[in-house]
Amino acid sequence: MLEKIGVKILWFDSMGVKSSSIYIDTECGGIIIDPGAAVMHPSYPLPSTAKKELRRKALNDLVKYLKKAKIVVITHYHHDHFFYPVDTDLKLLNIDVKSIFKNKLLIAKNPNKYINESQWSRARKFFAELLSFYDKDLNDYLVEPRGNYFQDPINSLEYAVERDFGEYTSRRLELLKKGREWFNKLTKLWMQGRWIKEFYINNGISVKWGDNSRINYCGIKISILEPWFHGMEYDRTGWITPLVIEKSNVRVFYSSDVMGPIIEDYAEYIVKLKPNAVILDGPPTYLYPYMFNRINLRRAIENAITIINSRPSIIIYDHHLLREKKWRERVKEVFKEAKKNGVEITTAAEYLGKKPLIDIIDSN
Repeated sequence: MLEKIGVKILWFDSMGVKSSSIYIDTECGGIIIDPGAAVMHPSYPLPSTAKKELRRKALNDLVKYLKKAKIVVITHYHHDHFFYPVDTDLKLLNIDVKSIFKNKLLIAKNPNKYINESQWSRARKFFAELLSFYDKDLNDYLVEPRGNYFQDPINSLEYAVERDFGEYTSRRLELLKKGREWFNKLTKLWMQGRWIKEFYINNGISVKWGDNSRINYCGIKISILEPWFHGMEYDRTGWITPLVIEKSNVRVFYSSDVMGPIIEDYAEYIVKLKPNAVILDGPPTYLYPYMFNRINLRRAIENAITIINSRPSIIIYDHHLLREKKWRERVKEVFKEAKKNGVEITTAAEYLGKKPLIDIIDSN
């Protein structure tokens, strides 16, 4: 199904690095989505040297596809979805960064709104480093803020707001109140901090913001959605921009980072979309139960089942989910439901004919 429209799986967590990258091959040149790779967390059962080596291997592969691509899409500024132009591993691999981005259209998450503090800073570092390769200064591309009101995204969530959480309701309302305060504080940053404007460098790169935009390129249509929460409501990790890829009556949904999805409205959106294939990041079970609680794990499982019941042909179920040994047991209901509905559900590694690395490495 994916090959039918030229979609290639590049690197995902099931292969040993934090990553969620795909490539779309066309006759006019490729489109690469989220060309980033980060070293696995300390509890991942591999020596640190092996983790770093896997990251370099992934980065080297991603750069090969990045060179071939005509369009680069970055859904948000987490280190497993992009890399800094001035990166130690790039130097070790003798990679010429300027040649990588030359004559490319870079469509990135808007770095000026619906973004948390850390990604606001990372975006500015990324573009400052990128511009430096063309002897340009980021300060010359900063403008005064272009907004004084930002809609609270919780207002667009119908299913999640109406859901009955039973005994957890009071705690949830408390968290939503704190989240709203956090959001209101963030809007002050967006209203007061200087914004990066879209730009073009002759014989270099063209940079556009992706949020709620469309790409029509060589028979491929990509819809970049408006920002979604990276996880639960008011998730402090910020926002991401999922994608819908379409060609020849085949529709693929790429979730980026929705962590399940946890939010019911996101699952319902995917269902209404009726995709033929879903590239879905599963819940971060490696954080359970301390930083990822039972309620949100339950939501993620139920929402994945909701998507399965819409009967896509295949689901690539990966990313955050493949970071600990018990991942399959934690979401066993999802696999059971997929089997019952005749929906193929698999990791990126298995799709490529390999076993997930976390399943075969010795954790002792």
